[in-house]
Amino acid sequence: MQQGFWKQLEKPIIALAPMADVTDVAFRRLFAQYGKPHVTWTEFVSADGLIRAPGDNPDEHGLSSKQKLLKDLEYSEGERPIVAQLFSSKPDMMEQAAALVQSLGFDGIDINMGCPDKNIEKQGCGAAMIKNPERAAEIIAAAKRGAPNLPISVKTRIGFNSLDEFEPWVSFLLKQDIACLTLHWRTRKEMSKVDAHWEFAPRAAKLRGAIAPQTILLGNGDIKTIADAHEKVLTTGIDGVMIGRGIFGNPWFFNEHMTREDDVTVAERLTVMIEHTKLFETLLPHKSFAVMKKHYKAYVDGFKGAKELRLSLMEAANSGEVKDIVEAFLEANPVVEIERTD
Repeated sequence: MQQGFWKQLEKPIIALAPMADVTDVAFRRLFAQYGKPHVTWTEFVSADGLIRAPGDNPDEHGLSSKQKLLKDLEYSEGERPIVAQLFSSKPDMMEQAAALVQSLGFDGIDINMGCPDKNIEKQGCGAAMIKNPERAAEIIAAAKRGAPNLPISVKTRIGFNSLDEFEPWVSFLLKQDIACLTLHWRTRKEMSKVDAHWEFAPRAAKLRGAIAPQTILLGNGDIKTIADAHEKVLTTGIDGVMIGRGIFGNPWFFNEHMTREDDVTVAERLTVMIEHTKLFETLLPHKSFAVMKKHYKAYVDGFKGAKELRLSLMEAANSGEVKDIVEAFLEANPVVEIERTD
């Protein structure tokens, strides 16, 4: 087993989850600056696209289809250790893409076997892998062949339709000699409509101990604070957690010396939101500006006038307009108190 950076990390390991159209290079750069996780993942990227996408016919931004996908794999040195997440159901494509990722200097490769998106599943990828363990094993082996110097990990769910699939599926993956296994404690059928089944974590830890003691085990689902993350690790026997939805609008989340609610003023929060917007425009000019709107909903929350400010930001078309809207708000509201819910 190639363990790479994983064997050097102190536990508990707190990781930033990969999320499509969220954890792009602009967003990750903010976390590297304001509250760095122990491990960072890219958004998931199609291995097939990386190999097959045409490198000619640039768009109005001068980017070809291949270059746009490579943009999803752009990272800064401050994000290390940085893991590239790939998906594919074709071993030859995964092998070639893994070789490309290794050449780009990444610290690890993660294979997405949990995405519930129907378009991804139609390709035999994401959560569809749970129904095809033999192909899952082939994909893992292909990634190892393509990137022999990088640790290979897998992120998945604990079943497709039923929780009864948990033990055979997790046991199978643990037998594939992978560096890390991240388990989202829901089935594909459950999506995110139910509470995460953290009661399965001790069972997963026991399986890991029996089958693959060297494999790092992370849990994912419903973690809202760093304190909660530490408590889950302490009480379940896993090595760490991966946090997704809890980080929206909060680049300070992983900073163990401060919290957004207690140590960051509204003005500071909105200033970082502007910084985020400028980074998005600069680093990802080919992406729709609408992608930023989901972030505004998270940044602008919990203070007087937030609703009205959000509505104004939804009409903005670029970072300049966002800056003007925020500056006008702060000029009209020089002291903005955070509304406490406790």
